[in-house]
Amino acid sequence: EDASIIAGHAGISWLPPGRFWPMEGISRGDTATASLVVGIEDTATAVGSGDVPLLATPRVLALLERAAVAALAGKIPEGLTSVGTKVTLAHLAPCPIGSEVTGTATVIDVSGRRIEFQLDARMGEAQIAVGEHVRFVVDEDFFRV
Repeated sequence: EDASIIAGHAGISWLPPGRFWPMEGISRGDTATASLVVGIEDTATAVGSGDVPLLATPRVLALLERAAVAALAGKIPEGLTSVGTKVTLAHLAPCPIGSEVTGTATVIDVSGRRIEFQLDARMGEAQIAVGEHVRFVVDEDFFRV
């Protein structure tokens, strides 16, 4: 889905006129990671997404989005930011409290202001989640309240 279609539906614009595309500082293969030691507050029971004291899927998603944001750090022009618009995520394995999970986001496509990532989360060598994520570059001021 194109965020401009979504924004257009609401009658709003996420970008000021005169911005230049594509995003020249962002390239396929740009990668970043983020890590988390699973705590009680990260469990499905704590966040309300299930009844087990294991790493919650919403926390996996947040970790992977943090990695995607880190992959773009310093590469988006001043006054702009990125927002997540789409995620496909398969949570493949459980992670108990105390385990360390590392999420990796790798840019696989850049099309104008649309940036697509491949996502991978691991507990040690074991893959615990995989997916794709789309972010759009938008005017930062649009989101200030």
